[in-house]
Amino acid sequence: MTVEAFDLIVIGGGSGGLATAIRASKHGAKVALLEPKDLGGTCVNVGCVPKKAMWYAAQMAEAQYIAADYGFTDQPGKLDWPRFIERRQAYIERIHVSYQRALDNGHITLIRETGRFLAPGHIQAGDRELKASHVVIATGSSANRLDKPGFDLGMTSDGFFDLRDCPRRTAIVGGGYIAVELAGVLRALGSDVDMYVRGRLMGGFDEEMAYGLGDEMRQHGIRIHYTCEIDAVHEKDGVLLLDCNRGDHPGPYDALIWAVGRHANTASLDIGRIGLVTDENGHVLIDDWQNTNVPGVYAVGDVTQRLALTPVAVSAGRKLADRLFGGKKDAKLDYDNIPSVVYSHPPLGTCGMSEEQARERYGADVHLYKQSFVPMQLALAQRPITARFKLICVGEDSRIVGMQMLGPGVDEMLQGFAVAIKMGARKSDLDATIAIHPTSAEEMVLLGDRVPG
Repeated sequence: MTVEAFDLIVIGGGSGGLATAIRASKHGAKVALLEPKDLGGTCVNVGCVPKKAMWYAAQMAEAQYIAADYGFTDQPGKLDWPRFIERRQAYIERIHVSYQRALDNGHITLIRETGRFLAPGHIQAGDRELKASHVVIATGSSANRLDKPGFDLGMTSDGFFDLRDCPRRTAIVGGGYIAVELAGVLRALGSDVDMYVRGRLMGGFDEEMAYGLGDEMRQHGIRIHYTCEIDAVHEKDGVLLLDCNRGDHPGPYDALIWAVGRHANTASLDIGRIGLVTDENGHVLIDDWQNTNVPGVYAVGDVTQRLALTPVAVSAGRKLADRLFGGKKDAKLDYDNIPSVVYSHPPLGTCGMSEEQARERYGADVHLYKQSFVPMQLALAQRPITARFKLICVGEDSRIVGMQMLGPGVDEMLQGFAVAIKMGARKSDLDATIAIHPTSAEEMVLLGDRVPG
């Protein structure tokens, strides 16, 4: 069998893999990209893109009720779910086409197979053998499954995107970002939602803001249960009943969503053959340059232990390609002060450290500025949804090390503030900025005295 030679082999055609392959091809590298499924990976097909589409639909549903509070006389209506799904899928198909065009323009060889290692730099892809000096693993992650009776009576987050109508009663197991996002969407679209959470909402996020999000979700009509762990699921007369470890039997539900974490997709790679090191959760271990412990083998995106965010995977892949093929020997992603937003109801935005992380690193040097308010749009509708802003600073010059925002519109506000934080902004820089009035964003530059403690 003839071994096909490339400069770079990328295993996985999600956001990180595509970004790496396309950037490397622009530097003149001969690239092979292995992806047996739809281009775009989790984000485009069963993640951020369709999720944000559903979040927009949920916003439109809520806007109808706000309009009624303002005095508009049209009665709120139900989403034509199948029609909207057609629009959502058409949007995704346009993304697929644009990716294929980029691969064609870059003369990238797309192989619709799963890759596995025969040796470092030597990959089996179906009945083809490939070799390259550089191999990038970008195989992403998948939803966890639990060994519980009746698990398959529910669905993972992937299954949510197969729904063609809104369930009347939904149970969601989990308290992370996927759980809170789907809970908010389903509630806004008309489902009666219960969440079963082990620990607290949004573990790893700022604790005060996470509790604030829980308060707003309960105001939104979502019931959150912290003391019931689901042990089993049963189907009876077309509905689902749950077994709780405290002896209760919650239900009935028309749908059950398991949002209990994700695991790295490495099982098909035969990584043991090359001695690739992973952590206890199966993530490929990398250094700050995306290097694994095996020379010539790298990893980007959710398959690693770094932040599971599409822009992080894209930027890391591009920086790696610049270093390997673009002559930029110092190119690497700076993982500090990365902004992100949870598309909950209301959304939760974060950049930099949580209060807990800051106190662990800086101790008594940490001080806070906070503000809570009802946004004007909702105050006019007499809907008491509270926005919460929090600035985490250190030192006498109040350097900003963390910004936390909870409330309507923070998903669009945070990006500009993130630039300032990345540039080393101080509280005095916000004080010197003239507010845009009347907006919610102005509250961040009008924060007053330090919070005691």
